[in-house]
Amino acid sequence: MTGLCLALIFIAAAICAPLCAILIKLGHRLGTFDSSGVAGQIKDRSRRVPNTGGIAIFWGIVAPILFALAVGHFFPAWFPAVAGNTVPYLAQKSPSAILLIACLAILHIMGLIDDRTPLSPIPKLLLMAAPAFAAPLLMDTRLLTLLDPWVGGPWLSVLITAAWFLAITNAMNFLDNMDGLSAGIATIVSACLLVVTIDKDQWLLAACLSLTIGACLGFLCFNAPRKSGARLFMGDGGSLVIGFMLAFVTVRVTYYDPQSAQSSRAHATLMPLVILALPLYDLVVVTTVRLWNGKSPMVGDMNHASHRLVNRGLSRAGAVYLLWGLTAATGLAGLALARADGGVAALIGAMVFVLLGLLAFFEYAAPSPSKQNPRGGGTSNARSEGERVA
Repeated sequence: MTGLCLALIFIAAAICAPLCAILIKLGHRLGTFDSSGVAGQIKDRSRRVPNTGGIAIFWGIVAPILFALAVGHFFPAWFPAVAGNTVPYLAQKSPSAILLIACLAILHIMGLIDDRTPLSPIPKLLLMAAPAFAAPLLMDTRLLTLLDPWVGGPWLSVLITAAWFLAITNAMNFLDNMDGLSAGIATIVSACLLVVTIDKDQWLLAACLSLTIGACLGFLCFNAPRKSGARLFMGDGGSLVIGFMLAFVTVRVTYYDPQSAQSSRAHATLMPLVILALPLYDLVVVTTVRLWNGKSPMVGDMNHASHRLVNRGLSRAGAVYLLWGLTAATGLAGLALARADGGVAALIGAMVFVLLGLLAFFEYAAPSPSKQNPRGGGTSNARSEGERVA
């Protein structure tokens, strides 16, 4: 089945990459460039780069799922022998798969509309809340179900799950502010979660993650940091899809294995928080800063971790690579958490907090090159090349 996951990565990339090339040509012809944003949104000088890459990401993920559902229903004998055991389970789970696709489609279409004609914060949040509540209510995808007999019954679990979906979906959307950042971090997070799903024999979730990795890699062929700049942006039509898929998988994965003497419920269930530590850090910091300044958390600015790192003197590519590296570090820490005893788990948690603390110190406490140099090297360089905001 590991070979099947690799095949799905290749298939998704093979779908996404050519679509990206087509979207670049159509984007320049139709003028599907970044908009000026909603009232109060702070944006730098936009680059004339199409922001419709989310279309390729969406179909890179969804098309293989639709194909598998159709084949599993009408022609189950066509499935390769390696996937034969999953066909009955796929048929059993097809209603949930269809609902997942519907949720992704709602966010994708909303994102495409927002990329063309920016939506105001409240309607956008309400539209995002619909799939977030549909997951726990219609797909039985819930966190903390053990609390059902206690305070609030299942509704407490539903509210917590919906909040998690909104948080992760927005976190990945917030990270779409610099070339390669959101897609690269999504690839790293998905790869870490893929290891967990393979270890737990959760092959359908592994397939979803494999498709997400492949779609992101296909998109990164045109969005990775380079001197000439990205040729395509994913826009909200892609970042919201990636965020919702990651939220869905993190809720569905079984982190605790009662058969393993080396794993504990408390440690294992914290894995998604550790693996997603950097996206959550950026979400919390940016939201806090916006609220402190009296702004809506849904109105973009240039206070993200990547922007602050550039303001401290890093190049845009350097900031992206650093955040990729930190995501990989927390991802590996999350994987190690599953087999850690109490003392080692505490050390892993401390390490993650130290990493994020050092990042925060460098962003806020370290002297800025623009203050040291009257000519303003760091900040002016970032803004002269045209940043995106989320």
